[in-house]
Amino acid sequence: MKVNIHEVCPRDGFQSMPAFDKDTKVKIINRLVKCGFHELEVTSFVSPRAVPQLKDADEVISEIDRSQPVTLRALVPNERGLERAHALGIKKLKLMLSGSDSHSLYNANATTFDALERYRSVVKKATTYNINMTGSIAVAFGCPYEGDLPVKRHEEICDKYEQLGITKVSLADTTGMGNPHNVSKILRHLMKSFPHFTFTIHLHNTRGMAFANALAALEEGVKDFDSSTGGIGGCPYAPNASGNIATEDLVHGFEEMGIDTGVNLDRVLDVARYLEDIFPDQVDSFLLKAGKAKSLHKAPGRQRIK
Repeated sequence: MKVNIHEVCPRDGFQSMPAFDKDTKVKIINRLVKCGFHELEVTSFVSPRAVPQLKDADEVISEIDRSQPVTLRALVPNERGLERAHALGIKKLKLMLSGSDSHSLYNANATTFDALERYRSVVKKATTYNINMTGSIAVAFGCPYEGDLPVKRHEEICDKYEQLGITKVSLADTTGMGNPHNVSKILRHLMKSFPHFTFTIHLHNTRGMAFANALAALEEGVKDFDSSTGGIGGCPYAPNASGNIATEDLVHGFEEMGIDTGVNLDRVLDVARYLEDIFPDQVDSFLLKAGKAKSLHKAPGRQRIK
């Protein structure tokens, strides 16, 4: 079995951290592009007033290594973001959408379906640019303001996406409220109702449930997973939204189970250690603490009891 790992550290990770210099961002991304990821989410083309940590997005993308065989994608909230991405040659974009009205009003100043309607012109223009548009549903497995989202809500959102011509949708556990039961329930319903859709899972490890949720998604047939090297990340528009599942933890877990990720784990760990050196308070990774399961230790021999 093979799965696809989508690295989101340069977007989800960078946006959650104190602002830091452009050259360091470029250096991190250039190391990540060599790790063998299926996709790399390099930034979000949002207003610098909303996310000042990404105010240098255009300069960063202009300077990164584009020679590696990895698909670069970015988030966009509107036509202005689309135009910026197009000018920089980004050919895969994801729309920012919240599953609940409460989170959507805070995040986008619009209800969920009003925000979707705004995207109609964005998708239409993206088609003229030959840009691949994908969708997302934030707080998909639990909203910090409204609680669980009904499966019917997801179905209605996917119906609207389909009307826009979008059949690739990322389901995000934005504040780590999900559990294997509701992840399975929602995915099973959506994959039955929209068999021609491709669903991606974007997991945060806020309550230590991310890998269990990844396995639940895998059992339902999901093959595409977002993760962030070093486990950094978090939504600025949701309380207690701690980091994503660490890429090294996700890759290691899958590979230990005989599931091919195509990712070079040692290279990912090198980047994670670099992040830990410069941002020690931001990194949260089991593998950095404990090492690989197959990295054995020298046997200490018999106990010597005095």
